[in-house]
Amino acid sequence: MPESVKPARTPAASTQRLKIRRELAAAATELFATKGYEATTVDEIAATAGVARRTFFRHFRSKEEAIFPDHDDTLVRAQAVLEAAPAHEHPLDTVCRGIKEVMKMYAASPKGSVERYKLTREVPALREREIASVARYERLFTRYLLGHFDEAAHRDAGEGTTGFDEPLLAEVAASAVVTAHNHVLRRWLRGGAVGDVEGQLDHAFAIVRRTFGTGFAADRPAAVRSAATETSREGAVLVTVARTDAPLAEIMTSIETALRER
Repeated sequence: MPESVKPARTPAASTQRLKIRRELAAAATELFATKGYEATTVDEIAATAGVARRTFFRHFRSKEEAIFPDHDDTLVRAQAVLEAAPAHEHPLDTVCRGIKEVMKMYAASPKGSVERYKLTREVPALREREIASVARYERLFTRYLLGHFDEAAHRDAGEGTTGFDEPLLAEVAASAVVTAHNHVLRRWLRGGAVGDVEGQLDHAFAIVRRTFGTGFAADRPAAVRSAATETSREGAVLVTVARTDAPLAEIMTSIETALRER
């Protein structure tokens, strides 16, 4: 069965749940850093957070899960971005906006994120848990892109279409978005979580878009299915319509292409 994201809880319940999860995560991070991962027990994590052992297991299945308190809710927010995507937006751009929810999660607590990053580099079990979390985002984005594959657009890009193209391109493109995000995130964390991480992320996404952006189109009429722009001619005037969030380089490329075609 395909993986599904659990529906959002009521705001009050979600807030309380996340508060407890973050308290447990802070306790686990502190104990792992001071006592060591192997020497720390679930009972100690729960006691440090001021909750019962059974409360711990209502929120996490194991101690290695405890330092990743926000991924479940972030996955829900990422799916919400996909579901609310405007009709004109290129699907790959939508996925890029979705993975930005993960960056926001780390940026909300820079110091804690740096500490968690150091722990995941030192403890194999934590690294494996992080990899499992990354895989969940990739599956979510792959399903979304597969649902927006456009065979005609793929052929128009000069690619030979086979029965394997749709799942292959969707998986590769989703993986590229997540890899670009993680590359920027790791570099930012290694640098102490300072600097313009959003600008670096946008630059990385622009590279992914140029490389893997063909073959996908939003579910809309062909007349407005252009990935970035639509042009029309009125005498000697060239009218170009672009998304307000389109990168400047993308807008300039579309204008140059339209001028060559006149």
